[in-house]
Amino acid sequence: MTQGINVVGLYVRDQDEALAFYVEKLGFLCHTDVRNGDYRWLTVQHPNQPSFQLGLFKPGPPVHDAATAQTLQEIVAKGAMPPLVLFVDNCRAAYERLSKCGVEFTQAPVDRYGTVDAGFRDPSGNGWKMIEVAAKQESQ
Repeated sequence: MTQGINVVGLYVRDQDEALAFYVEKLGFLCHTDVRNGDYRWLTVQHPNQPSFQLGLFKPGPPVHDAATAQTLQEIVAKGAMPPLVLFVDNCRAAYERLSKCGVEFTQAPVDRYGTVDAGFRDPSGNGWKMIEVAAKQESQ
């Protein structure tokens, strides 16, 4: 039996805003964008990982009632969700490029643990760690 993770979902406050951020600023590709009434299934993928998708989902009906949706949006906006990790070849160069694109960084690049990392948020408040991958790790 083959198993694997195909989609991991993020809650976002506005799917169009999230799509623009992930595609235009981070360079992801839109994979799926389908609607069923008020429900929208929207996923993006990193161009180097075609078998993995990041779902950009808005809390609300039909999955959540209005009170639950509001609570989820508030939790995300506070940065309370665990950070996601984005690997890059050069953290400082990516930081400069993304800063110029308007990405909100919560932490400038820092040398630690034998690499360099920085932190940023998407427009909904979801936290990301951007970590420089050492050349020896890439070849393993």
